[in-house]
Amino acid sequence: MARRTLPKLYDSGANTPASELELRIAKLQDFLIKEKIDAALILQRVDLFYFSGTIQQANLYIPSQGDPILLAVKSSERAMAESAIKRIVPIKSPKTIPQILKQNGYDMPRTLGLELDVLPANLYFNYRSIFKSPHIVDISNAIRINRAVKSDYELDIMRQAGKLSDEVAATVPELLCEGMTELELAGKVEAEARKRGHQGVVRMRLFGSEMFYGHLMSGAAGALPSFLSSPTGGIGPSPAMAQSAGFKTIQRHEPVMVDYIFAFNGYYSDHARVFSLGKLPADLMSAFAATLELQEMIKKMAKPGICSGDIYEYALEKTKEWGYADYFMGFGPERIRLVGHGIGLEVDEFPFLAAGQNLALQEGMTIALEPKLIFPGKGVIGLENSHVVTRDGLEQFNSFREEIIVV
Repeated sequence: MARRTLPKLYDSGANTPASELELRIAKLQDFLIKEKIDAALILQRVDLFYFSGTIQQANLYIPSQGDPILLAVKSSERAMAESAIKRIVPIKSPKTIPQILKQNGYDMPRTLGLELDVLPANLYFNYRSIFKSPHIVDISNAIRINRAVKSDYELDIMRQAGKLSDEVAATVPELLCEGMTELELAGKVEAEARKRGHQGVVRMRLFGSEMFYGHLMSGAAGALPSFLSSPTGGIGPSPAMAQSAGFKTIQRHEPVMVDYIFAFNGYYSDHARVFSLGKLPADLMSAFAATLELQEMIKKMAKPGICSGDIYEYALEKTKEWGYADYFMGFGPERIRLVGHGIGLEVDEFPFLAAGQNLALQEGMTIALEPKLIFPGKGVIGLENSHVVTRDGLEQFNSFREEIIVV
């Protein structure tokens, strides 16, 4: 369909270039051909953005060979403004997809790839009916592996996100005051992020997972666990949002963990620093020094070809040597068995530096490394930075000072 002249209001200057989308689609088509899958239908919003450059309500049909077609429901006008896909067709309902495909010269797929890791059951059955029950296969793993390795274009955005997260962290000492609630501090820090272009939403792929900016916690509240697959939890404002900042007041000589994600043009920088009003007890300072040392060890170890699970096992062994194994990435039976995770358009991307993981690191993968120690009754100690895998190890995106910042 020919593109119309669209309102300048839609022009944010942040559209994904056509060349970038073409490379991503070509990689997926190589997989489809190899696995003898006739086509993929991309529905999940983040995957849709990755392959089409828009998150408008749409269906992206990618044949194993030939040009993709974006079938836009709402808003089709915005989809045409945001996406560099050559063929974009407005539709009123997914029920019309087979008809539209035939009109545009596409054969009906006998085998159709869907993102079965996230697709709701009702939608799965709906699309089976729409396509007259083709053989449906799961392509989510292939999509996630492709997304794990970032292009130069993506890395540039993530480096910008890293600088912005540094800027936000640098404002915390000016905002932190004794007696203020965690929520008050969170609001002030989040305002600083919004002023710098933070998109507000932090997206996670795991079913039922959600997060608002990240976690801000102080003292003993920081050691409280939550439902989230994270070493930290926090009290939260209520059981309806049982994580991050709550109404606890911030006191002197306790760790204040600001573990926030900066979301810039869709991509994330995961960043954590510890602040305190006055010096922390000596045992917490020693524990923090251990997490800093562990980070540097892992940065040198995490080279292409290294098994992601081996990095976690190495980190666990080091914490055992240092006497911190019981506090590493949580406390008690509920602690998570992970020391880092992939990051990009979602917080929980491949690879996971976690127990049992066997995905080998590749150059261009991006990882949030987060060695943390959780002490019940005292709080959280540690740090987090975002990195890219290079042939020499991890290159860090963040440069804000890493020591405990005493106000």
